[in-house]
Amino acid sequence: MSSLLTMAITATVVMYLLAMGLGLARLLRGPSAQDRVLAVDFLYVVGMLVMLVLAIRYDSDMYFEGALLMVLFGFVGSVALAKFLLRGEVIE
Repeated sequence: MSSLLTMAITATVVMYLLAMGLGLARLLRGPSAQDRVLAVDFLYVVGMLVMLVLAIRYDSDMYFEGALLMVLFGFVGSVALAKFLLRGEVIE
């Protein structure tokens, strides 16, 4: 792997971690439940992006599979939270 790619991956991961910190601040300070749900969505999407960058860095397929599972579970969780906020119950 070239040194330019290594530096780019390192910079990308650092920026994603900074974005996750900002998302965590919104999660903790969010004035409403909807803001907190959006912050959780943002955090799992950025977490997936970090896993994809690490998959490129370490040349491993396991990171891609983990990122796919993370997004699937995140989507299901987002739908459940949205339904709970809308109706007050998840299972009818």
